[in-house]
Amino acid sequence: MDGSGHVSASAADRASELMSMLTDPTIKAIVPPWGGETAIDLLPLLDWDKLREAEPTWLVGFSDISTLITPMTLLTGTATVHGNNLMDTPYRVPGGLRSWLDIVAAPQGHRFTQTPPGRHRTTGFDDFAACPDVREYTLDSAGAWTRLDGGGDVDAEGRLIGGCIETLCNLAGTAYLDVSTFARNEPPDGLLVYVEAAGDDAFTICRNLHGMRLAGFFDRANAVLVGRTNAPDNRSLSQHEAVLDALGPLNVPIIADIECGHVPPYMPIVNGAYGRIVHTSSRSELTQTLD
Repeated sequence: MDGSGHVSASAADRASELMSMLTDPTIKAIVPPWGGETAIDLLPLLDWDKLREAEPTWLVGFSDISTLITPMTLLTGTATVHGNNLMDTPYRVPGGLRSWLDIVAAPQGHRFTQTPPGRHRTTGFDDFAACPDVREYTLDSAGAWTRLDGGGDVDAEGRLIGGCIETLCNLAGTAYLDVSTFARNEPPDGLLVYVEAAGDDAFTICRNLHGMRLAGFFDRANAVLVGRTNAPDNRSLSQHEAVLDALGPLNVPIIADIECGHVPPYMPIVNGAYGRIVHTSSRSELTQTLD
């Protein structure tokens, strides 16, 4: 890719390349450098039957990579990681969090708990070209998880699934985001659904979440986890209010400002792992079991 366009090749060529990597048993993980923009064009070109039969390969990333990793888990049952992309991987992991490298190297049955580090970055990203030796996130603001739907402690369990709102909303109601069928295979525990806003304003996020709810994306959610965002509020609607407006009718706990979005640092979440989220006045943690 020479940077002249938003993709490196035609959809057919990119889909063929991705298929070859996902079905090559010598390749253990695929980690794009960035999130990207339009991976949606690859979905109808992938051989999903062949992917179901292939030896699992870790697919790691966030943002538009949600367009690939979430359907991958839903349609094949293969675990995927919503977490740091390749360009963020060299950064030192803050206390309480785990590197995706440690997660994918762990054996089946491994259980790990992550806790919020209490600090995050409010603006911008590092200039990798100007500062190639930077290995520590600039975390310039304090912040904790926030329950949006009221007070009280939260202790909820379920299979983890989710991703970026702006990309997944375009799949709502299609076979590529069939959460209902996935959830029916997980009785009786249901799901822990996580979502995060990349950059759209609160009105847009509100509309997108309403649409995802109407399409059944949250039907089996025991709790909803919402990533911290720097996306803009609107004059009469904040990002938190947008989430509550759309998802309040679910009548399940909604916990916001989790480190699973576009704001560093990153808390990797494994799609398909069994999760337990605990949030009280003195304790906040997400435990995942790679079963």
